[in-house]
Amino acid sequence: MGVFVFLPLVLPLTALPVARLAEQHLHPRLATRFLTALAVVLAVCSTLCLGLLVVVGTAQLPGNPLPDGWSDAEVRDAVPYDEVAGKAAIAALVAVAVACAVTGARHRRIRRRAWRALEGMPERRLVVLPDREPYAYALPGGTQGRIVVSSALLDHLNSTEREALFAHERAHLTGRHHRSLLAVRLAARANPLLRPLQAAVAYTTERWADEEAARNTGSRRLVARAIGKAALVSRGAPTPTLAGIGGAGPVPRRVAALLAPAPAAMTWPSVFTTAGLAVWTAAAGTVGSALSSANATVTLFFVLKAATPL
Repeated sequence: MGVFVFLPLVLPLTALPVARLAEQHLHPRLATRFLTALAVVLAVCSTLCLGLLVVVGTAQLPGNPLPDGWSDAEVRDAVPYDEVAGKAAIAALVAVAVACAVTGARHRRIRRRAWRALEGMPERRLVVLPDREPYAYALPGGTQGRIVVSSALLDHLNSTEREALFAHERAHLTGRHHRSLLAVRLAARANPLLRPLQAAVAYTTERWADEEAARNTGSRRLVARAIGKAALVSRGAPTPTLAGIGGAGPVPRRVAALLAPAPAAMTWPSVFTTAGLAVWTAAAGTVGSALSSANATVTLFFVLKAATPL
């Protein structure tokens, strides 16, 4: 097991450069899926690493509830022992659990509150609320989700821009972007080094919806204009784990991307390009992190099983 048990804790340092290159060089759909998977795997591996450090670092402490055999000399020789790391890992693991629980609870609470606000409204996918605050967001749930738009925002858009807005929010629901946003937010709570992936996925999901809206409306310039107008007046979605047209990502970058030619087809870049090298290196690092965590877990399991009395 050795020092490789610490590998999942440091690999997230690569998140920032990988996120930047993925945003710039990958199709938004591919970038969203890749970065989400990367964040989840690295977060699970780093959390598992903390759990291993708790067991390894506290098995020798007096008063612990672990079996007596876990503190034998043979176990100390077979398993790396670091009391300081073990104690620190306890605090870190508790912080991770609390942060993830709070984030998940807030996401559920806001979703329930949003659905309660729609009680008595017609059973349609598009719901227009008479509200002076301009906003629009995709609300998942039910059979197909709802598109929630305030009358104040619609007043700022003409008919064609409204169609672009609706197409954008439909793309959020169809792509289930709320799952990616929640997953990377929880991953960032599990390991703060993954926060660049959270920001990157917030941007790529919006870019994905922008491209789908442009394809459905047939006009990239129309979608760019609708995004610009909505961003100037909108306060966005009620929580970062829900998607809204004007609430996430650098809007000038999104508008500039829409005024440029459509991105290339959704393919993996060659390893001989800058983006390809970053993507394949990140994928290899993620696999290495997962294998390191699995190896440490299996090794620790068999060592402790052998030291545990029947």
